[in-house]
Amino acid sequence: MPESLLADIYYPSDLRKLAVGQLPQVAKELRKFIIDVVATKEGHLGASLGVVELTIALHYIFDTPYDLLVWDVGHQAYPHKILTGRKERFHTNRQLGGISGFPKRSESPYDTFGVGHSSTSISAILGMAIASGLKGDIDKQHIAVIGDASIASGMAFEGLNHAGVSNTNLLVILNDNAIGIDPSVGALKEYLTKAQIGKKLGRNTIIHALNFSYFGPIDGHDFSTLLATLEQLKHTKGPKLLHVITTKGKGLKQAEENQVKYHAPGKFDATTGDLTPKNDKEVSPKFQDVFGYSLLELARKNEKIVGITPAMPTGSSLKYMMKEMPDRAFDVGIAEQHAVTLAAGMATQGLIPFCTIYSTFLQRAYDQIIHDVALQKLPVVFCIDRAGLVGQDGATHHGVFDIAYLNCIPDIIIAAPKDEIELRNLLYTASSGLDLPIAIRYPRGKGHLKDWEVPFKPLQIGKARQLTEGDTIAIISTGTIARNVILALADVSSTAKVGHYHFCFIKPLDQKMLTEILEKHTTIITIEEGVTKGGFGSSVIDFANVHNFNNKIITLGVPDHFIQHGTVEELHDHCGISSKKIRKLIREIV
Repeated sequence: MPESLLADIYYPSDLRKLAVGQLPQVAKELRKFIIDVVATKEGHLGASLGVVELTIALHYIFDTPYDLLVWDVGHQAYPHKILTGRKERFHTNRQLGGISGFPKRSESPYDTFGVGHSSTSISAILGMAIASGLKGDIDKQHIAVIGDASIASGMAFEGLNHAGVSNTNLLVILNDNAIGIDPSVGALKEYLTKAQIGKKLGRNTIIHALNFSYFGPIDGHDFSTLLATLEQLKHTKGPKLLHVITTKGKGLKQAEENQVKYHAPGKFDATTGDLTPKNDKEVSPKFQDVFGYSLLELARKNEKIVGITPAMPTGSSLKYMMKEMPDRAFDVGIAEQHAVTLAAGMATQGLIPFCTIYSTFLQRAYDQIIHDVALQKLPVVFCIDRAGLVGQDGATHHGVFDIAYLNCIPDIIIAAPKDEIELRNLLYTASSGLDLPIAIRYPRGKGHLKDWEVPFKPLQIGKARQLTEGDTIAIISTGTIARNVILALADVSSTAKVGHYHFCFIKPLDQKMLTEILEKHTTIITIEEGVTKGGFGSSVIDFANVHNFNNKIITLGVPDHFIQHGTVEELHDHCGISSKKIRKLIREIV
């Protein structure tokens, strides 16, 4: 066994001291290092395994961090992190207080742009290239690595369109593995699929039409071709695109064969690649599956129902409807704006579109929610997945802003179910025909009810519920954070006299019940798994002020700073909304 090369590589400057013939060994060791850590610590596996050779080649040929390198999304950035000073801390990846799972500017000068959402890399690197030109730094290289799923997004095309007339020293590397998290879709994917290594698509390509010089496709796992091509492109002026063909999950058999599952597989055996079996508690239905199965059940009975997701059929569980009803369920690719306006167009024609989008990604379609849906009072059903704190993905992925950013929009209903049954009933209510759009927010991961497959029941829009009786303190919660309140109250003496109220509907508020709560209790505590600025608690305070109540109102939720990564339980504690922190607050008040 040759002596380890990776052991002596801490920064790209160490990598550049090696001979070209030693790089395959570095790639082998780097792959093993990633597999060994992710097997026990979890994280994004397949994408990183697929770019090992490309990452090594980029840092070998280019003078990073002087030359600027931007990774799109960042799922594939683990090799980059390990080679840029974070090898010794890589075992802390995505853990509380550890390094981020995505490139982050405050973490390293090699992370030139913070990412987490897709399709931002071309615009960002173009901005950097223009800045270099204005400063007279004509020798600096500017490289963006973007996948075939991300480059199909509208923002990526906006960046390409501008870059093509910019005359900047810009290199876009298209990492083409025919898959994002789920398989890539759309006409551009079909076009790229025709490409073969060593055979150009022809001069009349869409890339040439955008004034880019096109190179490739080349084998992204072949060092000799990679190094020679990158060296050539380093001396080629103007905007250019290199088409690289790679295999997601390269080097781990199971990850190559099951690319969707091994995108972020959880724990697995580093030697065999077999997934670690989950215990019975862990395999209880996720909220995503409750949504997916319930929507399919409703769609079987109502032919007007259609489903839409922007590139997340597996994550959102729309895959069940897509499999059974492929003509009524649509994966539109990484195109959140298009997804929302597509749903709006369908709604004008009498369909009932269920548009399922992660909370953090719905932010990307804010204008469409306002202009194309709410302003026209179109009854689109927004199923806001991953609402609240999502855990180890951190600040770029927490779904904590949706209540606040939707709350200020007129003519939209906002709902947050307490549990899986209420989620089913909200979906049923939305499918029965509404006059306004509705947003239904629910968390990532498993629920707690074993018997959730119960008959549907309609809900009264804007109606809240009293869960426990009290006469001194009232806790008003919305969404599944109610469970933390219930757990907290189970350990608080009955003499505390705490009433618990669940507001499934954040907008419109149940004004009748809220008035009764304010009249009966001196202290009000609102709890939400979202930002407190402009959130549910703010609505309660506004109502109290307008109606001249002077109760003491305490708002609990996500504080006014970006929350980093950690387990959901750790982050609940940090934000003061864990059962332990709620219990402590109640005891302090009484």
